[in-house]
Amino acid sequence: MNRDPLQNLSLRHPAHFLALGFGSGLSPVAPGTMGTLVTLPLVCLLALTGLISYVLVTLVACVIGIWICGRTARDMGVHDHGAIVWDEVAGMLLTMIAVPVTGVTLLVGFVIFRVLDILKPWPISYLDKHVHGGAGIMADDILAGVMACLLMHLLMYLGWLPLPVA
Repeated sequence: MNRDPLQNLSLRHPAHFLALGFGSGLSPVAPGTMGTLVTLPLVCLLALTGLISYVLVTLVACVIGIWICGRTARDMGVHDHGAIVWDEVAGMLLTMIAVPVTGVTLLVGFVIFRVLDILKPWPISYLDKHVHGGAGIMADDILAGVMACLLMHLLMYLGWLPLPVA
């Protein structure tokens, strides 16, 4: 008899609540996308605090994400279950570092990050296959977020991304 791994979790447990992206990972459709979407209001709020605060919170999300995701995966008895979406939260936060927040930049950042996260081009695919535990759950999305951030900055530099007028 196979038990549903989600039965081993509780949204009252802080690690589970965060690993499940505030509950968004429980979506029956595209939980990774839902985890990324739920991050957008957080990106907007953090952008108001300034770059240093944004980066510090993002770094904390990445570092504690290793423990959060590892703990939740152990409690579920499944490595990188689809409901664990804290890695998407961290990846989307990374994507938007030092990017002015507008509807367009949020949409473009969201799409770039999701494409990289889903397709997993090299070296993202290497990390996905060769790093295990909480670090393994987080590593590929952290790299996808860094690569997405670099692409966002390239698009801004080239003038292909409309930015707000100061």
